[in-house]
Amino acid sequence: MNKLLKKVLLSASVLGLLGGCAGEEDTVVMAPLPKVESEFSPNTVWSSSIGDGVGSYFSKLTPAYAYDQLFVASRDGLVRALDPENGSVLWESDVKESQPARLSGGIVAAYQKLFIGTENGTVIALDAKTGELLWRVPVNGEVLARAAVDANLVMVHTSQGVLTALDQRDGSERWAISSDVPNLTLRGDSAPTAVSGGVFWGTANGRLSAAIVERGQLIWQQPIGTPKGATEIDRLVDVDASPIILGGNLFTVGFNGQLVSIDLRSGKPVWKRNYSSSQDMTTDNRSLFLITDQDHLVAVDARSGTKLWENVQLENRLLTPPAIIDGYLVVGDSLGYLHWIDRTTGNFVAQQNISESGLAVNPISIPGGYILVSRDGEIKKLTLN
Repeated sequence: MNKLLKKVLLSASVLGLLGGCAGEEDTVVMAPLPKVESEFSPNTVWSSSIGDGVGSYFSKLTPAYAYDQLFVASRDGLVRALDPENGSVLWESDVKESQPARLSGGIVAAYQKLFIGTENGTVIALDAKTGELLWRVPVNGEVLARAAVDANLVMVHTSQGVLTALDQRDGSERWAISSDVPNLTLRGDSAPTAVSGGVFWGTANGRLSAAIVERGQLIWQQPIGTPKGATEIDRLVDVDASPIILGGNLFTVGFNGQLVSIDLRSGKPVWKRNYSSSQDMTTDNRSLFLITDQDHLVAVDARSGTKLWENVQLENRLLTPPAIIDGYLVVGDSLGYLHWIDRTTGNFVAQQNISESGLAVNPISIPGGYILVSRDGEIKKLTLN
């Protein structure tokens, strides 16, 4: 079994990404912690917490900053708005009912509301000013990825391969588009991206889809990966990354697939490169930064697809998606380390041990610093020293 598949099985055992188990011969070795002489260290502005966080569960509960507030949530249903200046609680809402809330997809702030998806197959809307529960509606499948918002619609992509558009005012369904879901898929779904009246999302059957937001009309699909091999694991081709749009081009990457640049209007590829990933990418508007399935960090020129550099020193450390903080490329790992990397060279510039519970989501920038949330729910606002 090749190393790519070993990584999938390791993720399954640690985070429940995929069913099954591996034998001794399939053991994946995590790269040792790189030795880095840090050029700077962080200052903690304030710290807080949000319940028990997400624990060891799969999570994309990245915090959100909007309306001069910081919004955070825990898997068990606790949602808080914090003052970004001092971390004080502005409001708190507990959205669990008779069963655990199992919050998993979000947080998205729009229309003066917060939208969060759940593993129970529901979408929740809260008032951003008060935390009041405005509506809760069922959808077809788990909501593991954040929603997209446009034209008074909230669009969620579920584990059943359905992109559903809900009216942001009352949660009523406006339209739904279904795609085939293979018998075996990775744990995770592509968060849709909406722009200029179109919505774009990856599917578990290896495609990138595009539709008109207003009508829910499918306009094109582009294959990102083609199933190959004898076993269902070999044939995994999930496109779980959220598409990135730069100018007239869209970029996405698939597991066992490719990194692809696509012309938005025609849906035709501009270039393709052989990279495999199930993580969201980030960009500085010139380069694309992605985490491969082996946890290699790669920088690619967005215009040509040319590889600029590759850092392999964090292999199999179960990295978060990359983020750009204060001009540096930043990733967290499953052991709680935060790694700072020069965007132009791929070299390490700093490293900190942030949390013993590990990091599952990337840091986000807010005015006056950046926010980190650990797996056990610890929240920190930090600045660079």
